[in-house]
Amino acid sequence: MNIGGYQPCSLCDYPGKVAAILFTQGCNFCCPFCHNKNLLPLVEKSALDADELITQVSMRRMCIDSIVVTGGEPTIHDDLPLLLDKIRKAGLYVKLDTNGSNPAMLKQLIRDRLVDYIAMDVKAPLAKYTVLTGGYQAAGALEESIKTISESGLSHQFRTTVVPHLFDKHDIEKIRKMLPPRSPHHLQAYRPPPDR
Repeated sequence: MNIGGYQPCSLCDYPGKVAAILFTQGCNFCCPFCHNKNLLPLVEKSALDADELITQVSMRRMCIDSIVVTGGEPTIHDDLPLLLDKIRKAGLYVKLDTNGSNPAMLKQLIRDRLVDYIAMDVKAPLAKYTVLTGGYQAAGALEESIKTISESGLSHQFRTTVVPHLFDKHDIEKIRKMLPPRSPHHLQAYRPPPDR
């Protein structure tokens, strides 16, 4: 697994838990409002070692009880199940952040009980996805992921980053109609990425 970043402690990324965050490198979307553009390109080798980071977190189990795996997009990596299994074996809870583009991977992770919480970003109404993700067109996969997550029995949420000049109130209404009524849907204010 290619790890593009690490945050040793977060109080806000996993509801109700203190978490470390692993950022996977690479994404199949290219959203114009991406907060982590440095994670978009796939690179051959990471300077960060996932096993070492998991060991570090597990040694702080008195303070940290979970790891959030985010990106980039974690589900584009075939070895994601192996990474989550290692986190599980370290006795930590697992939260996965995803764009929902790989429902087959989500089904595998749920079936194999490798994840405790899933947060899926719903970027836009389906009609706007191609424009707001840099060309992604597989609406059926997104709908399948929404159904899979909402019916999984796991804690979950759907979330949308609201970018004022790209969204209006009708877009939010359309997104909410895409989602099961009992599933939480959180709106996030757009924050420009920090200068790098």
